[in-house]
Amino acid sequence: MNKFLKIFILSILFISCSSDLDFNQVNDLKLEPVAVANLAAFDIKASQFVIGGVEQSLVGDVMNFDVFSDVDFSKNLSRVDLFFEFNNTISRAYNISFYLLDDNNTKLYTIPFFVPANTGSPVVISKTEIFENTKLDILIKTKKVGFVITMLPGTPLTDASVGNLKMRSSATIYFLAQ
Repeated sequence: MNKFLKIFILSILFISCSSDLDFNQVNDLKLEPVAVANLAAFDIKASQFVIGGVEQSLVGDVMNFDVFSDVDFSKNLSRVDLFFEFNNTISRAYNISFYLLDDNNTKLYTIPFFVPANTGSPVVISKTEIFENTKLDILIKTKKVGFVITMLPGTPLTDASVGNLKMRSSATIYFLAQ
């Protein structure tokens, strides 16, 4: 009797409800991973805008940025969001330009920022620039990035001036793998 019961239970398990599996669903599979990475940052003291007692109203730098040269990496990109945040505790306003450059330092794209002067409490400015479709193609061609910081007229800075101009930035990268 015990043997009959075991066979009966096993046979019920084998004839239980099931449905046909549709392995063609794998053709509709779409993976959309997202990655976040730090881009660049700086922290410039007010006194660093003064060299040899002379105020420097223009500061800049160019860095290599050959991130998207790998074809396998760039062909799966669907969108890139560049996030920038500026914190100004200096009593001067700034125009800041972020340039995307090719190998020959030709400007492909410019992201402008206006950072107001600190008038008692720190000024925080943030901006997100979205690259998709044709704008994404520009980003993929980028080989270098540059910053130009222009200090606008105001109270002269000295070696004893206080405050900082800080910038932090990041990239959120969206992929589409089919």
